[in-house]
Amino acid sequence: MARPYEPGPKQFVFAVGDGNDQKVSVGDPQEAYVAFSAFFRDRDSGVYTISDDPAGQSLVLMPDQGVIVRVKGADRPRSEYLRADRANRCLPGAMLFFENGYAGLDHFGQWFPDLADLDASPETRGAARAATFTTEAAAIEEVARIWGASGIVDPSDRYHVFFDSHDVDDDRAERAELLALIEFLGIERVDAPAEAADGEVWVRTDARLDAACARWS
Repeated sequence: MARPYEPGPKQFVFAVGDGNDQKVSVGDPQEAYVAFSAFFRDRDSGVYTISDDPAGQSLVLMPDQGVIVRVKGADRPRSEYLRADRANRCLPGAMLFFENGYAGLDHFGQWFPDLADLDASPETRGAARAATFTTEAAAIEEVARIWGASGIVDPSDRYHVFFDSHDVDDDRAERAELLALIEFLGIERVDAPAEAADGEVWVRTDARLDAACARWS
């Protein structure tokens, strides 16, 4: 889990590239979120930047392009890119940044080192993301992250259901990643009931999945 920021006032800079930056000093992440939400809604921009200069970190939101960028390091900045398929993910991403900075976004979705990676098909992105998990522990944690976003446990307690009530056209990249990971882990996929939504993925639970998903429930 990401290490929380130390308590006490923090300074952020909000910008949209018009030279009218807003500097704020806040006592906690919720206060920062409220301030940024107002900044976000009061401006019509394709790019919003949140900078934490003392920590050498920033977050860039591009709602029109459906892209979120996280950056860390002052001398040799490292950037990672996320395809935000839903525009309403921008503000939750900002909240995670306020809470734990760059690392707070580790489990927000599929991060890639190059912006061009986001141009690939969802299925290609999902397969590429899955291939980065080479140990059982890391793969189980990623499966649990995917489940935590939209999953349930079937009332029988025999199955974990991913993408509950979602259509097959939703979450294509994460579905592709999940299918590759459960194959890697040897987790058994089962046929969903006839009444299930066509985007749902049902798997037979096991002890590894129970323990990991409990941390995300």
